[in-house]
Amino acid sequence: MNPLHWSFRAQFLAGFLGCVALLLYAIKTQLYDGLEPCPLCIFQRIAFAALALVFLVGGLHAPRSSGARGFYGVLVLAASLVGIGIAGRHVWLQTLPPELAPSCGPPLSFLQETLGPFELVRKVLTGSGNCGDVDWTLFGMSMPVWSLIGFLMLGAWGLFAAFKRRKGRSRL
Repeated sequence: MNPLHWSFRAQFLAGFLGCVALLLYAIKTQLYDGLEPCPLCIFQRIAFAALALVFLVGGLHAPRSSGARGFYGVLVLAASLVGIGIAGRHVWLQTLPPELAPSCGPPLSFLQETLGPFELVRKVLTGSGNCGDVDWTLFGMSMPVWSLIGFLMLGAWGLFAAFKRRKGRSRL
């Protein structure tokens, strides 16, 4: 069966599974491959978790009205845009020449203990830590590039599912 013809519920639950798969892979690379996430990596994981939550709630709710489905579409868009912004910043940091890259700062755990939440977000988004390092690639693209692609694809998938015109009721 063509995924483009799936029900809203099936499409949103597939989006949820996509987010979970990406999060599990990120955790696997940390725990088994020894790749320590930088602060921007952590924020991307949080954005994927938020997107997964929107997909899960929307999929379980499976609203029949186009207005309610549109509401979930807006939530998917918001979570995706946050992730796109974080991943985009990370990709930009990785493209800087070494002499222009921000210096490595203290680890995220130290920042959490010493800064307030707003200061922490500001510090992380200004490139503290080793965010400019490229420790992993697939087909020549770093993990933040793949993360950016993931946010773009999942965001488009969720918007398609939310705003697709539907004929009749679907069972799934």
